[in-house]
Amino acid sequence: MYRETAEELLKFIEKSPSPFHAVETMKEELLSEGYEEVKETEKWSLNKGGKYFVSRNGSSLIAFSLPEELKGFRIMASHSDSPTFKIKENPEMEADKKYVKLNVERYGGMLCAPWFDRPLSVAGRVIVKEQGRFREKLVNVDRDLVMIPNLAIHMNRQVNDGYKYNAQVDMLPLYGGIDAKGTFMKVISENAGVKEEDILGHDLFLYNRVKGSIWGAEEEFISSGRLDDLQCAFSSLKGFLKGEKNKYAALHCVLDNEEVGSGTKQGAASTFLYDTLQRIILALGLNFEDYLTALANSFMISGDNAHAIHPNHMDMADPVNRPYLNEGIVIKHNANQKYCTDGVSAAMFKDLCREAGVPFQNFTNRSDILGGSTLGNISNTQVALNTVDIGLPQLAMHSPYETAGIKDTWYLIQAAEKFFC
Repeated sequence: MYRETAEELLKFIEKSPSPFHAVETMKEELLSEGYEEVKETEKWSLNKGGKYFVSRNGSSLIAFSLPEELKGFRIMASHSDSPTFKIKENPEMEADKKYVKLNVERYGGMLCAPWFDRPLSVAGRVIVKEQGRFREKLVNVDRDLVMIPNLAIHMNRQVNDGYKYNAQVDMLPLYGGIDAKGTFMKVISENAGVKEEDILGHDLFLYNRVKGSIWGAEEEFISSGRLDDLQCAFSSLKGFLKGEKNKYAALHCVLDNEEVGSGTKQGAASTFLYDTLQRIILALGLNFEDYLTALANSFMISGDNAHAIHPNHMDMADPVNRPYLNEGIVIKHNANQKYCTDGVSAAMFKDLCREAGVPFQNFTNRSDILGGSTLGNISNTQVALNTVDIGLPQLAMHSPYETAGIKDTWYLIQAAEKFFC
């Protein structure tokens, strides 16, 4: 069951080279399970016992299932984006009249070194105008298209002693020889099935082409790009679809732009979740006080991957709270509220794991090392309810090729299924 789940996760990630593709992949699965799409631009007509989903910007999605009687909400949130490089406007750059490279900028806080010397391609969306309306067309150039070549050690003898990468100098991908000049947007337009001159805007990103793998002495590890955070998004979706969803309104929520602070119209700091909950309340004929009452009886799981103990750098972890791969879901704690877990939400989640029969672990940073933050406490500024921050343990977070344990995805699916009761 662990390997089957891991293989399914890798297929999901392969189909999701950008946040836009991840949302489209989830939409396809939701439609196949009988969920109906509702749009923010239209009035909603919802029924008790109904199954629906809504998306914003093509990169965030909320699926929800409504009970016969609304007692409260059960929400599991994750994010669709990962650190990468975004293609700039007018991307082609000529180098010495012999090469064409692409102008890119960093998206999120990535490890730069692993991006070198591996096949990359481009995925995302383009925007065109058809019949008086703006349309989004997904793009995935499904071949090895570009690469960021390292500078030979002969020309940078101190590189192994530590090197500060310059995103405008070191990280520009090589696209082709000089004969490729002027062809990049043509490749994109052909892939999108539109005319080059019809493209009015684009959101295009690099992605790692190396396929995910299951490996280790007993095949106990899984490695892939974008495990942070598609591993949690995938687990949330699977648990959501398997759960009974009879007692509470169940919401599978995947938000964009967590890696750059969530401060967008489709991020955790936006009103997307709040707006969706309000429209559910109104469509069911309830009022604002009913909403507040339901919210007070609700719970949210914020799922974003967590740091496992690194076998070569064990001293970088807290001396007591030390998560390992394949040993269960990680509950994340931080006194300065980088994570929103408190005593109440931790207790509720531990009880949930025990009911689901899955292991859990605790994570805290070393007290002298600052950690990252996630979407739980940010989303709580819009929708305030008991929330726990959790994740699956992984190594090499924010690398284009991350590593996790083969068992932990299955553990989170079981917990999510029990959560969506």
